[in-house]
Amino acid sequence: MANKKQSLFQDAFIRFKKDKVAVFSLFVIVAILVACFVVPWFYPDNYFSHIDLYNTTQAPSFEHFFGTDAIGRDVFVRVLVGGQISFEVAIVATIVSVVIGTLWGAFAGFIGGKIDGFMMRIVDALYALPFLFFAILLVTLFGRNFILIFVAIGVVSWLDVARVVRGQTIALRHKEFVEAAKVSGLTNRKIVTKHIIRNLIGIIIVYITLTIPTVLMLSAFLSFLGLGVQPPMTDWGEMISDGASYITMGYWWLLVYPAAFLTITLLALNFVGNAMRQALDPKSKR
Repeated sequence: MANKKQSLFQDAFIRFKKDKVAVFSLFVIVAILVACFVVPWFYPDNYFSHIDLYNTTQAPSFEHFFGTDAIGRDVFVRVLVGGQISFEVAIVATIVSVVIGTLWGAFAGFIGGKIDGFMMRIVDALYALPFLFFAILLVTLFGRNFILIFVAIGVVSWLDVARVVRGQTIALRHKEFVEAAKVSGLTNRKIVTKHIIRNLIGIIIVYITLTIPTVLMLSAFLSFLGLGVQPPMTDWGEMISDGASYITMGYWWLLVYPAAFLTITLLALNFVGNAMRQALDPKSKR
């Protein structure tokens, strides 16, 4: 089993490398991540407390590559700091949603019967919940903070994972290795975690790569509507919202640069995710 999995992932890696667009996109993502998490450390001033009223809304120049904003902050550094928060929200929310969705779908599919039906009715009910209404309700009741962003995004992000994992689990639960595990006396929990989920690693990896851009977009959407992070913290969605209010004044750089970073990141993540799906899908072999 181990050799089979190893050969599967080795084959997937070889096939992924053949997709030049995906490889280039992966380098773009790594470059953006490194820039967002490393470059701000070398900024001489504290971004969160820096105010320079003598250099407000300056156009891009050698001194300020992306210009400055309405209170004199360097937009280049602000875009990178916003990228930090955007990636942190996307990665944490994705991990949480994939873990919840995988466990929920695996146990529902393996146990089956009325328990499966009840668990999937909960999924259907959450599908019917309007995402924006739920987000507004949370912000109204508890205010804006990081935890609420995770909750709002997590409620909708794990549902697709749960459905797919459940379907795959139903296909696996009558396989010989699962029946052998039952005969050996393993509990349902151990069978699910040690045998079912382990054989779904490829699908889980694919969903992680495809869920991150979705969560990143949802996070930016919430911030654009004013339901995300609070100043002086920022993310790309909040910067786009802020820049849109200045575009009619001619301060195009306040909108263009964060929007460009978000767009490039989403495109790169989707290219990588699609390539991962094709690489790990045995049916796509030629």
